[in-house]
Amino acid sequence: MPGSAADLPRAARPARRRFLLGGASALAAPLLGAARASAAPSSIADPALPPVPDGFTPGPDEALRWLVEGNERWVAGELLHPHQTVARRRAVAAGQHPLATVFSCIDSRVPPEIVFDRGVGDLFVVRTAAQTNNGLVQGAVEYGAEEAVTPLVVVMGHQRCGAVTLAVETLNNGTEVPAHLVEVVEALRPAYEAARPLPGDQVDNTVHAQIRLTADQLREDPLLAPLVAGHRVRVLGAYYSVDSGCVDFLPS
Repeated sequence: MPGSAADLPRAARPARRRFLLGGASALAAPLLGAARASAAPSSIADPALPPVPDGFTPGPDEALRWLVEGNERWVAGELLHPHQTVARRRAVAAGQHPLATVFSCIDSRVPPEIVFDRGVGDLFVVRTAAQTNNGLVQGAVEYGAEEAVTPLVVVMGHQRCGAVTLAVETLNNGTEVPAHLVEVVEALRPAYEAARPLPGDQVDNTVHAQIRLTADQLREDPLLAPLVAGHRVRVLGAYYSVDSGCVDFLPS
């Protein structure tokens, strides 16, 4: 992890601004200044570095900035592959301090560590089909924010989600699905109902509805809500394009 976000080489920015969080850049500026003042310049690829500079705990906006810039490197094909060495594995063996908890789909095309160009010890990752939520998953996300002290929780859905496609087709046609796939379809029913009256692509609308509903559930979680209210944790939705590699962060 760099001494500051300024240490990160900046990939070519996409023409379409993906950072849709009004005021987030301004909010992050004081944190960036604090990082510069508290840590010596260093290379993000240094495997011995912890996820954040010594003595500096990132806030939600700083963590978000590092994820945004990592995703821009992925889109531009300028990956740094930080924290992916044996030395890094040894450095974090005694404890972890991840930047963010990412709750995403199990789809093989959406690996969070690659999408955000991160490495060992950087992300706390929870994955289910279409980010379907239940008590066990909720507990895992709570653990990431409360025990692993991640300042940012990202709920990331994606383009052409197979689980959402299955649910939409099943509910549209009234067909049956085998075994525990019934539970996946039923878990996606609220998003399906929310998206059904909307114009445009029904699957994509359902993906976006599922992102919003899941993020709202986490913001209202009894353990997470006080952390969100106290600005210790931020919960954001995100949409990943499997075509471009871009992650769009949705307004909270």
